[in-house]
Parts: sequence; structure tokens; C-alpha cells
Amino acid sequence: MNNLAYFFVFCLLASFSHAIELDFCVGDSSLPRGPEGYTCKDPARVTTDDFVYTGFRGERTITNVFGNNVTLAFSDAFPALNGLGISMARLDFGVGGVIPLHSHRTSEVLILAKGSIIAGFIDANNTAYYKRLQVGDVMVFPQAMLHFQINVGRTSATAFVSLNGANPALQLTTPSLFAGNLPADIAEQITLLSHEEVIRMKRMFGTA
Repeated sequence: MNNLAYFFVFCLLASFSHAIELDFCVGDSSLPRGPEGYTCKDPARVTTDDFVYTGFRGERTITNVFGNNVTLAFSDAFPALNGLGISMARLDFGVGGVIPLHSHRTSEVLILAKGSIIAGFIDANNTAYYKRLQVGDVMVFPQAMLHFQINVGRTSATAFVSLNGANPALQLTTPSLFAGNLPADIAEQITLLSHEEVIRMKRMFGTA
């Protein structure tokens, strides 16, 4: 075995030994989060409750312009996910409600628990993959692809999603364009919308 091979095996063993130093790393949200997540909470202070998230219980009130309510179980809200590379969210739709076009840093898998929705994503070739889902159906959205969900049933709908990242982020396309500090004239140029349409959208989000 040559020196390069020895070096490779040494690095591999070193990475394994580092990976199993801790069984878990419940995040200490009282401290700043770094690129690798939160600092671990003192194991002596960890309890069973740290590994249980109750935020998905109960009914949801639909109040926003998109007719949805999204409950995130990312590492900020569920510190036990810190370092595990997974997270979840609950999606509630009013009748006609939508989760508008958005993306994450991660891939996503969705299971429909109630109602009927159309879900889909658009790939880098601008091909749309979409389907009407019924209760129990599962759909996957590949990493970073723009995707959406629409309630097409006659009742409210609920879905649960899991993502392969403890803090996968969420970037909604429409609010990114119109709810932030992007000037209206730039929004007009990059969307090909008229000035009146851009101002209407910015007013909808309270930024004009």
C-alpha cells in the first residue's frame, strides 16, 4: 500500500472517530449559530422532552394572502435536529390555498394527510413535473428546484414534508421579488411586468 493510500485510510478513520464522539448534539439556541449549526447543549441538561416536538398539534388559522399556514420544525424550533441533517414542516391549506413557488437548499419529500392538492416542481430545463395527489400519496422535490403546492379540493388540506437538512431555508419567489427592498424599476426589468403591476404587487406586501 503506497503512502497516498495510507493517508486516505488514516483520514477516513479519523473522520469516523470524529463522527461517533457524540450520540447527538441538541442545539443550544441561547448561543449564536455557526456554519455547522448550534453549539451542543450540555448533555447533562438534555431530557426526553428535547427530542419531542409538539408544534404540529391542533388546527391552524389561515390568514395570509396565499391561503396557507406553514409550521416549520427546523433546528431553530426543534433543537434536537441540530447536526442530524433532517427537518420537517406542516403545510395547511385553506380552500384554494397555495404554497407559492419556492425553493430550499435541500431536497424535500411530501406526504398528503388530508384533502387533495396539485404539487409539482420545475427543473433547470423549464420542464414542469406536477400531479394531483390524494391522501397518502408521496412526492419528492429535488434539491434547489422551484416547487409549489395548490389545494384543488373542496375542503382544507394538510401535508407534512421532510427535508434533508436541519436548516434548509425557505425562499419564496414572489415575496423575494416584491416584499423586500428590491427597487420597483429593477423588478420591472427582471420580470417583464409593467410598472403598474409591480407597484400593485409591492402594495400587496406593504412595500410600496
